[in-house]
Amino acid sequence: MHRTLVALLAVSLALPAADQTYVLKAAHLFDGKSDRVVSPGLIVVTNGKIATVGAHAAFPVGAEIIDLGDATLLPGLMDAHTHLTYPYERDYRNETLNALKKTIPERTLDAIDVVRRTLMAGFTTVRDVGAGDFIDVGLRNAINAGKIPGPRMLVAVNAIGATGGHCDASAGFAPNIFGRETGIPDGVVNSPDQARQAVRYNIKYGADVIKICATGGVLSLTDDVDTPQLTQAELDALVSEAHALRRKTAAHAHGATGAKIAIRAGIDSIEHGSFLDDEALDMMKAHGTFYVPTLMAAEGLKERLTDGYLPPVVAVKARLAIAALDATVRKAIARGVRIVVGTDATVYPHGRNAEEFHLLVDLGMKPIDALKAGTSLDAELLGVADRTGSLEAGKFADIVACPGNPAEDIRRVEHIRFVMKEGVIYRRGD
Repeated sequence: MHRTLVALLAVSLALPAADQTYVLKAAHLFDGKSDRVVSPGLIVVTNGKIATVGAHAAFPVGAEIIDLGDATLLPGLMDAHTHLTYPYERDYRNETLNALKKTIPERTLDAIDVVRRTLMAGFTTVRDVGAGDFIDVGLRNAINAGKIPGPRMLVAVNAIGATGGHCDASAGFAPNIFGRETGIPDGVVNSPDQARQAVRYNIKYGADVIKICATGGVLSLTDDVDTPQLTQAELDALVSEAHALRRKTAAHAHGATGAKIAIRAGIDSIEHGSFLDDEALDMMKAHGTFYVPTLMAAEGLKERLTDGYLPPVVAVKARLAIAALDATVRKAIARGVRIVVGTDATVYPHGRNAEEFHLLVDLGMKPIDALKAGTSLDAELLGVADRTGSLEAGKFADIVACPGNPAEDIRRVEHIRFVMKEGVIYRRGD
């Protein structure tokens, strides 16, 4: 049955080849690294990679010319914080029930639609920072094998945290619901040795990145949002083991104390950071730690609060985090902390990822810097800058286009009308 399902999906979702040569033309171009948008824009694509960028490039014989008119060519957008294996549910109760009653194949099929929607929104690379039942690994592998359309995925397998903490999926439920105490196969650890073992377990089963829960969270039921949940010794072990095995690390951290423990351990990025204080931000600046503020998560929470769809204990935490986040991000921008685009997709409806750009600009980031945050800077954080994240010869032809000039109106990126990933066109036109 499993082989039959895979075969049917492979046939029904068969993807076009990447061996065509294209000349992409548009009124403007942003290469992902420069401080300005240039005009006109022209890119030659051959065999899935960028051959030439520049208005004076020669047109290869037999190339298909695609003129996108009054549009801007951009590197494929990136999202450093997604959960693509979880469909959006506005009602918290449905979210919990569906996680318990749906089979793994059902959840996988739901996720196939989510990854397609994400790609069509212009996101050609994402970092998925916590899933379940290895669905993220399966999606990544199917996308890489050309069986389904979707963004390039870097996956975390299980997020790693403490018993009863934000990353403990059984927290808040009766013990008999799961039938056993959670442990290393679930990403739950309680010592430095267990932390190292959990990192090794995740990498054994396919993790590209190690995600850590350094503090409490908003949507969990048994913790305060800002409390630290791992010791310095545990975080030191997690980060050092991940780095020794050449994996980058990301720390869910709302509270300043837990974030500082993670920064001291050498974490690569802080996610959310709602209550980061001046000391934490200065430490991030000094260490070069990336900040992924996930402003779209706050937007999603605001929408759910309006309709009363969050349990009281979660609603209280959501209001605290939302109230603090904007001021934190403004301070981070002013200090020059390296901020990248990451959205916490699934806390809001998938496909709206590009709204993160205007939220950053609304808080004081220059539009051109927001574009860098969602392309070349994201690529640096994810460790893929040698392959993608900017429009340069030899890199993957991950190219999108939006109408007009996003340096003048950043919300143009919310209306992507052309999507190419590794030379394959997935969206052409409005």
